[in-house]
Amino acid sequence: MSTIDIDRDAAHDAAQRELSKPIYPRGSLTDQLARLLDDLLYDIMSGGASVPGGWLTITVLLVLVAAAVVVAVRVARRTMRTNRGRQSALFGSVEMSSAEHRSAAESAAARGDWASAIRHRLRAVARHLEETAVLLPVPGRTATELARDAGQAVPGLSEELRHAATAFNDVTYGELPGTESAYRMIADLDGHLLDHVAGGAADQSASGTTDGWVEVR
Repeated sequence: MSTIDIDRDAAHDAAQRELSKPIYPRGSLTDQLARLLDDLLYDIMSGGASVPGGWLTITVLLVLVAAAVVVAVRVARRTMRTNRGRQSALFGSVEMSSAEHRSAAESAAARGDWASAIRHRLRAVARHLEETAVLLPVPGRTATELARDAGQAVPGLSEELRHAATAFNDVTYGELPGTESAYRMIADLDGHLLDHVAGGAADQSASGTTDGWVEVR
């Protein structure tokens, strides 16, 4: 049985014709530019047909490929941020009380795990506000929404709440390292809310009313 002798150029051309058929996906713009550049470089290196425009054409194509890569990276990063935003619920799948979150935060802080300490301490703040009926429990509430809702209920702490939400988002979705100062800031906020609720309960007791702030014991 005779064999078919085909040189490198003929094999390359045959492969390109095959890949150009409609049955094959065309790929992204970056892929198409890269394939065109590969063909041009192949022609030059193999001594084939000259490239229109010479090296200027190749340089322009390289710039286009680089630009396409930059755009693709930016789109990917934007998609990642969007996905994070969709998954940015304040609480995880395990339900814990404010006291349990507070204890977990203190344990994490003791071992220097500031990111975990920040997350648990803000969750303690959120649970405390729900347990004392300052906020209604809302499934899927985010840290940003917590700061907004709690800031309306407790205007005097709105600025602290915004800073706390930012710290939570930074370590949870921004992949930034947690810091002791950020944790202490949220711990101070937690203490201020505890004092605020206790003060509201004392005022209610003195006035004989039972609506509004309720102290959790």
